[in-house]
Amino acid sequence: MTPTTSELSRLLFGPDRRLHGPWRALVADPAMHRRPDTPAADQIDASYRRLKELNARTDPVALAADPRQLAALHEWTGVVDGGLTVLAGIHFNLFLGTLLDHDPSPKRPLDDYLRMDRIGTFLCTELGHGNDAAALETVADYDRTDRSFTLHTPGPSARKFMPNTGPAGGPKSAVVAARLRVEGRDHGIFLFLTPLTDEDGGPLPGVAVRPLPQRPGSPVDHCVTSFDRLRLPYEALLTGAHGRLADDGTLTSAYGSRRKRFLTAIGRVTTGKLCMSAGALGAARAALATAVRYAQHREVTGARPDRRVPVWTHRTHHGPLLEGLATAYAMTALHRATVERWAAHDPADPEASAAAERQVAVTKGWTTWQARDLIIEARERCGAQGLLPVNGITSYAADIEGTITAEGDNLALWAKAGAELLLESEPQAPTGPTGPTGPTDPGAPGDLDDPAVRQRLLRAAVRLRLARARTRLREAPAGDGQRRWNAAAPDALAAVTAHAEHEAAAALLAWAGAARDDTARALLHDLHRLFTLRRIDAYGTLLLGAGELTPGQAAALPDVQERSLGRLAEHALALVDAFDLPDAFYAARPITGRAYQDALAFVSVRSG
Repeated sequence: MTPTTSELSRLLFGPDRRLHGPWRALVADPAMHRRPDTPAADQIDASYRRLKELNARTDPVALAADPRQLAALHEWTGVVDGGLTVLAGIHFNLFLGTLLDHDPSPKRPLDDYLRMDRIGTFLCTELGHGNDAAALETVADYDRTDRSFTLHTPGPSARKFMPNTGPAGGPKSAVVAARLRVEGRDHGIFLFLTPLTDEDGGPLPGVAVRPLPQRPGSPVDHCVTSFDRLRLPYEALLTGAHGRLADDGTLTSAYGSRRKRFLTAIGRVTTGKLCMSAGALGAARAALATAVRYAQHREVTGARPDRRVPVWTHRTHHGPLLEGLATAYAMTALHRATVERWAAHDPADPEASAAAERQVAVTKGWTTWQARDLIIEARERCGAQGLLPVNGITSYAADIEGTITAEGDNLALWAKAGAELLLESEPQAPTGPTGPTGPTDPGAPGDLDDPAVRQRLLRAAVRLRLARARTRLREAPAGDGQRRWNAAAPDALAAVTAHAEHEAAAALLAWAGAARDDTARALLHDLHRLFTLRRIDAYGTLLLGAGELTPGQAAALPDVQERSLGRLAEHALALVDAFDLPDAFYAARPITGRAYQDALAFVSVRSG
């Protein structure tokens, strides 16, 4: 690596690489790479083998307990095998992490799961209940005469939807979310450790598993699972401060709210959001690296018929990819800040916990949506070659759809975050030189080349969107909560997007300030400039109307953006080399390098 690339990589992955290094080394092994040319059943079996290989190379307890490690793991598995990414998130975070977060029990040993003699899965979502998981129907009735539970699926809508409960991978157990009932009294939703399959992977008595149709992308053994009066021992109930059940059926809890008890029990879903966004982040960077490398050697006819030039030389080709790189760097910076905030937050501080959890949700939604856009752009820039599964991008495009839905559908996350932002105290805008309705900072509007000015404009977009949402909320007819929310929702959700963009830009700007190499610092400032100006351009009407942006600034936006594109175009390979993708990644994707040139030479010789 050059000093510039090395410095960019240091900022992307940390100074000592202890967090990302082991997982990068893992995916450098070609055996860890998905083979899209093999049958789906073989791919599923291979993903489980990789999961067990991964488990053998780590301390599963330490991994499950560390959100930083979990996120880093998913960031790298997302590059080579989307099926492995799904399975690792379920086993290590949702299953094992949930067991570790609850009260231990000598009658509930973890050895089988730590050795992966049994694979863990997580059954929460039901066919009739996804984002409204608090309304789950599965029941667990407590019988105090023999201290046991009866787990039952009362109807078709209560069947557990899409857990990986098929026969692949060997014996499995699950953490199952069910409604705890004692003598008919509903105490809300708790979690139960439930064995599902025997040594051959077949369902145990009382467990019914039906495979779902194959979906696009990396295959996983997704199924619909239900229970017919399955008996569970007393120790199956996972307990903690949110709820403990005495032998006589008396429930004690630190929380009076059943919803609070439920959210505490499934708290691992928040870390799961970090894992899902990490997997999307790794895939998006890999797709962009593939497209940028391809563009350097894919030649087309130049201005003169006798001259061929790399397709990268065309502004129409490299412009969208450079904008994608600016977004990918901002996504990574935001994700790093969010992981650190979540890992360091104090669970005993409700306000800090709520703020950190919201940042995780916003990061997940924005990162996965942006990743989808970047992957699609990268695929298009690779033309027909980008459609070939061997080149990897189509798998990313299919896998990202599941990521957008997993661990909380993005739209639902956005609606919750938008409502929370609306309920916060309305900030008092500083008075600018044009008065209370003018720019929000003294001396504004300022020079668009100034990063502080661009940050101010992004923050103004958040404030203005929220102001419009609050106005529409007040003007909507009283007494109809749904109509009032519907009136405010479009601007409230747009405010969440603007908030995510502002936070991502701020994290990227912090990297620029911390860069030790002059060229790396200049590139990061150009990335920040391109990223922020694209967003400011999109908010032009809003900002102009509020006096935050002048007509002269709006007119200058295209020229300032073009200058950044021109400088970045010369350094595109340094920007993607900093992603530190192993040689095995490029070797497996013919269009990224020498294999593509060899294939062209072979075709040329044969046709000649």
